[in-house]
Amino acid sequence: MNITVVGSGYVGLVTGACIAEMGNTVYCVDVDKTKIDNLKQGILPIYEPGLEEIVTENHQSGRLHFTTSLSEAVEQSEVFFIAVGTPPGEDGSADLRYVLEVAKQIGDMLTGPAIVVNKSTVPVGTADLVRAAITERLEARGVEIEFSVVSNPEFLKEGAAVNDFMHPDRIVIGADNEHARQVMSALYAPFIRNRPRTMFMGIRDAEMTKYAANAMLATKISFMNEIASLCERLDVDVENVRLGIGSDERIGYHFIYAGCGYGGSCFPKDVKALINIAHQNDFEPKLLQAVESRNDQQKHSLFNKLSTHFKGDLSGRTFAVWGLAFKPGTDDMREAPSVVLINSLINAGAKVRAFDPVARETARREFPESWFTDGLLQIVEGQYEAAIDADALCLVTEWKPFRRPDFRALKKLLKTPLIIDGRNQYDREQVKREGFSYYGIGRQPVHA
Repeated sequence: MNITVVGSGYVGLVTGACIAEMGNTVYCVDVDKTKIDNLKQGILPIYEPGLEEIVTENHQSGRLHFTTSLSEAVEQSEVFFIAVGTPPGEDGSADLRYVLEVAKQIGDMLTGPAIVVNKSTVPVGTADLVRAAITERLEARGVEIEFSVVSNPEFLKEGAAVNDFMHPDRIVIGADNEHARQVMSALYAPFIRNRPRTMFMGIRDAEMTKYAANAMLATKISFMNEIASLCERLDVDVENVRLGIGSDERIGYHFIYAGCGYGGSCFPKDVKALINIAHQNDFEPKLLQAVESRNDQQKHSLFNKLSTHFKGDLSGRTFAVWGLAFKPGTDDMREAPSVVLINSLINAGAKVRAFDPVARETARREFPESWFTDGLLQIVEGQYEAAIDADALCLVTEWKPFRRPDFRALKKLLKTPLIIDGRNQYDREQVKREGFSYYGIGRQPVHA
């Protein structure tokens, strides 16, 4: 098939590259000329394990093309994926201006029958808006061209997106006619040869499924973090509670790790959007509001533990931060707990020395330039370099190199042998034996 993917960000680039990997011809379109020029040279705008290899290979083979010209792509394609951003507005609603602008441009340029696929995460009813936008432009041109609008939400985990696309656990397709279902089935058939994983449903059902999935996972995280806060007050170790409840197959172990809050481009945005959708439909989403509130509070947990330990006086101290990305396997710092922690520390008069295996450049764009020039924030090249003369080490992102550190070397580097473990990676008793004071999430602190 000939496919156009509009938007070469995280979802669009992964989608385009993986579809091309299966032998299709794919045109990735983006308005950012610099991004397109870089992609042609094999320079990716994001870090995602395995993506660079398939982008480079398929571009060199002639299956994956990059262009700023939508008209060029339209002439060649029969299926159009819309994969542009839907950033949250001030009220939490998904901003559909980019989605609808693409729909209008498709309507202006379409020359033959087509299927337009919403790949972006969009509110229920967006397919109707896309269909109306295309129809309006076709009518303005005085032409009649058959087209279908399909909802095909993505379920990609950052850090494992290529594997998720190539080996999906489910493919959700919302379509209202048999032709669209057949075309989408043929497109995805190479990805699910060993067993069927395609779920056909109504378009609005598919749009809701994406939001509900992310909201459910966010709910599990916030639930466990609420239990963790209670455990701290009851002299209970939340890690033992996690093991006890996770063994129940009705609950399972996924997404019940207590920590310093969730972040990223999906969970925070989608929970906010679903809350906004509820309000627009005169419904009070009490559970979703609690999920969001708990997560906002949780992002302050590490700072609060530091403030408690140092009796509210953090001014003039230096703190080491391990992990800047919101999760391992990505350089994405959107809504990351590290951002809340670093902002809080510097506003309290402290200095920060931070390390992340891949998000160092992202961090330099995230924080004010003056913080770097004034020496308030350093992004260093090595994890142990961050600990030199620091008053405490804060583990924020559970990258693998952080899981089994050299505690003896760490103790020699730190000014104060104190670990604030935002992901419960360390055994409390082992850390105490090594001579550290330790604070975890939902665990009683230990002191050297």
